Amino acid sequence: MTLNEFRRRRRQLMRMMGKDSIAILPAAGIKQRNNDVTYPYRPDSDFYYLTGFEEPEAVAVLIPGRKQGEYILFCREKDEEKERWDGPIAGQEGAVEAYAADDSFPIADLNEILPRMLEQCERVFYAMGCDPELDKNMSGWISQIRGKARSGVHTPQEFIALDHYLHDMRLYKSRSEIAVMRKAAKISAAAHKRLMRECTPGMKEYQLEAAFLHECSRRGARQQAYSPIVGSGNNATVLHYVDNSARLESGDLVLIDAGCELDFYASDITRTFPVSGTFTKPQAQLYQLVLDAQLAAIKQVKPGNAYNAPHKAAVRTLTRGLIRLGLLKGQMARLIREEKYKRFFMHGTGHWLGMDVHDVGDYKIDGHWRQLEPGMVLTIEPGLYIPPGSKGVAKKWQGIGIRIEDDILVTKTGHEVLSADAPKTISEIEAIMKR
Repeated sequence: MTLNEFRRRRRQLMRMMGKDSIAILPAAGIKQRNNDVTYPYRPDSDFYYLTGFEEPEAVAVLIPGRKQGEYILFCREKDEEKERWDGPIAGQEGAVEAYAADDSFPIADLNEILPRMLEQCERVFYAMGCDPELDKNMSGWISQIRGKARSGVHTPQEFIALDHYLHDMRLYKSRSEIAVMRKAAKISAAAHKRLMRECTPGMKEYQLEAAFLHECSRRGARQQAYSPIVGSGNNATVLHYVDNSARLESGDLVLIDAGCELDFYASDITRTFPVSGTFTKPQAQLYQLVLDAQLAAIKQVKPGNAYNAPHKAAVRTLTRGLIRLGLLKGQMARLIREEKYKRFFMHGTGHWLGMDVHDVGDYKIDGHWRQLEPGMVLTIEPGLYIPPGSKGVAKKWQGIGIRIEDDILVTKTGHEVLSADAPKTISEIEAIMKR
């Protein structure tokens, strides 16, 4: 993202805030892994979305109309000794020159300077509960300001949830964001194709995971958007299986839900394929049903349709198919009304996608499903999961778990499948896996 992209976002938010307002956003904290080892640092998505700043121990402040500068960044001071151990620190000069802050102060001075800024504002835009330490300080600052009321010091009158405005902004992707997400999806799709080529009975699930990570890193995406799921055989029926330690057996399916993160934007792709390279008849019947449901759902992704239209289409297709295969019995309308399909398909058909893999943005407005609009990105991911020992289910279906997931951009005229490079028809998968 360019500096102009971050400037545009800040200007947009400040227009929504109006004058006599202040917005306060803390950076994510450093997370301890064990003893003196920390997890790799990843900026808070909201904070990074507005600043592009990747360092911890920082607070961004926006004050529309402030004469001395509308965007203020509190961050660490330059420290040669610390930089020798941990790498470069932007400091106050870097915050202005490299990150386009109008002004910058040491984070150590936050407690002295920020209360004076609060005194000048009527409305405070802030996300309570995200940073307990800053919440505590904020409460103290407001009490401190109220204590000066008799001397004419003004106290902010209104506190507004910042995430309500910011998350709605994040829901609509710009051209720059779409370009990054398209590239992330292509990288992940290439990694999924590699796994199809390399998958062999006798491998361990974690070996496929390692190949996925290697392919993404080799192509420039060193981070994953989430912990990869590599579930073979019965493990594929466990929705959030992440142990990835079992042996791949001939005749089983393997479900791989994995996506890289590129420049802090997520991809999220799931593919299911036969370990030995060829679907059995029962596997092919269930797989084709899930694919038909996904294609029906994707058709519903277009401007003006409700967010849940794809889910309803997937449910109709799956229920009809489950009746045909004898896994459900009864009238289709009643089975859907009573949600009998949930025995085999128990989750939604998708979610928003962006800087977070389950990205921000309201799904309903005033109790009604939100309408899809150009610039939104969502996943479409129907599935069927039939654990071993399922009562009343023929043995040929048991131990089969299938999910097919793609990343879909809503366009002006319909949609674009960002992850289209990942093969998903039975013929495509069997062709690429041909020994």
